[in-house]
Amino acid sequence: MEVINLKDKLSRVSDYWNPRIVGELNDSYVKIVKLQGEFVWHHHDHEDEMFLVVHGNLRMRFRDDEKTIKPGEFIIVPKGVEHMPVADDEVHIVLFEPKTTLNTGNVRNGRTRPELEHI
Repeated sequence: MEVINLKDKLSRVSDYWNPRIVGELNDSYVKIVKLQGEFVWHHHDHEDEMFLVVHGNLRMRFRDDEKTIKPGEFIIVPKGVEHMPVADDEVHIVLFEPKTTLNTGNVRNGRTRPELEHI
């Protein structure tokens, strides 16, 4: 058992849109990531995603709606729902996702991270 300090772990991250694994829970990873700018429209066929904001404001775009998630709040995006995270300023996120979740879902591009670093 280990106590994880999110502030310490996030201080080791200097790039954006590159999730790192900080823990494992059953068949899921606990990940941290820093965001800035727009991501890509994508969905996940088989996995729900939970985005917990710890710093900044995250805008989650959906094709017919947009939600703003503030520090201390989270949103769960159900599998199959197309979404695009947007960070107008730097945002720090904790993700709770099944181990099979690919960060870009059904899209493969330069931001796809098939192998994640443990920190």
